[in-house]
Amino acid sequence: MWQGLWQWFSAISNQKLLLSLLIGLVLGLIIGRFAGRRKETRAKSLSLKGDEAFFKGIQYILSNDHDQAIEEFTKSVQINSDTIETYVALGNLYRSKGDIERAIRIRQSIILRPHIEEQIRIRALFDLGLDYRKGGFLNRALDAFDNVLKKQPSHLESLDAVEKIYEEMRDWESAFSTRQKIARLVKGDHQHILAHYQTEMGKAFAEKGEWSKAKTCYQKALSIYDGCVDAYLHLGDLYFSKQDYKKAIAEWKKIVNVAPHFTFLAYNRLEGAYSKMKNLKPIEEFLKECAQSKADAFTHMALARYLYNEHDHQGALRELNSALELDPSFWEAMKFKGEILLSQGMKGEALAAYRDLIPRLNVPYLKFQCSNCGFRPYELEWQCPQCKRWDTVTLMDSARVDSTAPVQQPQIPVVASPRNIPEEET
Repeated sequence: MWQGLWQWFSAISNQKLLLSLLIGLVLGLIIGRFAGRRKETRAKSLSLKGDEAFFKGIQYILSNDHDQAIEEFTKSVQINSDTIETYVALGNLYRSKGDIERAIRIRQSIILRPHIEEQIRIRALFDLGLDYRKGGFLNRALDAFDNVLKKQPSHLESLDAVEKIYEEMRDWESAFSTRQKIARLVKGDHQHILAHYQTEMGKAFAEKGEWSKAKTCYQKALSIYDGCVDAYLHLGDLYFSKQDYKKAIAEWKKIVNVAPHFTFLAYNRLEGAYSKMKNLKPIEEFLKECAQSKADAFTHMALARYLYNEHDHQGALRELNSALELDPSFWEAMKFKGEILLSQGMKGEALAAYRDLIPRLNVPYLKFQCSNCGFRPYELEWQCPQCKRWDTVTLMDSARVDSTAPVQQPQIPVVASPRNIPEEET
């Protein structure tokens, strides 16, 4: 065998063939290594360009130039389509610009990827819910958030989003059950929110004429949180409609103890109930007791109206002066004082009262502000219209009111008597 190999190798033609094979092998190795390095260098270059575009996009976001940010992020995903973070940023930008359709397509493309981490998929589902909500597709948003909660029941952001959607839809029962889930996850004061949901459920039943269910909701609200002023008001209104004036008065009077700064909401209701009972003396005693126990301009105003109706004009003026000492911008008190003075023929004093009134005509005398976000609604709201927090809107001190406030006056929640509700056994 060795002799045969030697004879084959001794042939010149075979030696040339073997040499060419060796040269080809060496050249192949050299070219392969060079090509590999070139490919690696090109990949690194592309990666650097993709990273550069991504960071430029971040800078544009920080400078609030969303159009340029979208352009840079788009470049980044064209270079490297595997970068999930870039897709997430693009989706958020499209949502912020109102291009909900593109944002949704991006989330769906992330969700459908076969080999992404579960946490990334959950985040994409949550973002999809936010996209649907921004687009006004509330039921689709609920479905997306529900899918998140199926995978991760303690996902607090989804629970918060679901609760807000139920509030928008006025589905108070679902909002109530969602808040119960949140309460199990987060320590804090949840009772007042749960009570408001029960109260809103009661109002919904009352609108449909289901008074027994409404009463049950109001009572449940108060059993959850005994400081829910709105529940006391509406439960009292319900008793008033049944001509059970004593129970109505009992509910409204409780506000004095649980939230004295909102007692003014009950004054007209109490007066209406006592007038039905043909005995207004208790309202005088109640108002005088309130005026002595807490310095409140609205209490003095209510007492002044009562005394005026009882023809005690001097007593009414004393109460109005007390109200104006507490709140010099209380133009309703100034106006009433001027009317009384004119009726008594005291034109000079009336002119002085109205002269003080004129520069304050553009200042609302019921002044409310949210303690959480600073929003100033024109009327009392149990939930702030801006930040959606419950029980954060309170009466403002007159000294803090901007004298350049709009001329529009708020609707006064105390002037309305209890609603007429048809008779039904409760």
